Amino acid sequence: MSNQRSGGRRFLVDFGAGLCLCLLVAGIAGHPAGAADDAVPAVHRARHADFGSESASPDVRQVANWVVDSGDNPATPFVIVDKKDAKVFVFDVHGRLSGAAPALLGLAHGDDSVPGIGSRAMSSIRPDERTTPAGRFIAALGRDLHGGDILWVDYDAGIALHRVVTANPKEQRAQRLATPTPLDNRISYGCINVPANFFDRVVRPAFTGTSGVVYVLPETRPASKVFGSYEVAD
Repeated sequence: MSNQRSGGRRFLVDFGAGLCLCLLVAGIAGHPAGAADDAVPAVHRARHADFGSESASPDVRQVANWVVDSGDNPATPFVIVDKKDAKVFVFDVHGRLSGAAPALLGLAHGDDSVPGIGSRAMSSIRPDERTTPAGRFIAALGRDLHGGDILWVDYDAGIALHRVVTANPKEQRAQRLATPTPLDNRISYGCINVPANFFDRVVRPAFTGTSGVVYVLPETRPASKVFGSYEVAD
């Protein structure tokens, strides 16, 4: 009996070792390796805005790329306003540039609107209060007090993007838009003036029947302070 029991133990030990070896070999050649492969995360390929041949500052490109890569413009057109270069960029829902143009901006340098300024008479707004605020704004087409179509950017502050206003010849707004530098583009009460044909050809079609997002880049602090971490890998 003792020899039979001893032989039985040897059989169990040998069988167990063989089973372990078989399972180990199967594990190396089979399912566990495949599972490990499946667990490898897919590499994220950053998406970028398409500027075509249009020139733009590094901040404009970084913010546009972040918008496209993150989907911050939930399937809507978007606009980037570069206050430093006094330039406006309009993109379609996929991040393709629809057009770019020079812009006139608020007379005063700064990135914040005075509280309550949208409800004040224009005649009461001092020159140092005439700022174009920086930030992310949900924008939509609307009407001004005279019935003209405009793109509302910050309705509460009375800020809109619209055709250049030429009612006061002394301001020479159209001429300011035509100069090659942004040095004379600060003249408005805060609104963003663009060439009339650009508004009609690019802005209005982009926002007809839909809202969108307008990103006004700051000029007194880094863009990352306004939009958070917005850098996108190349």
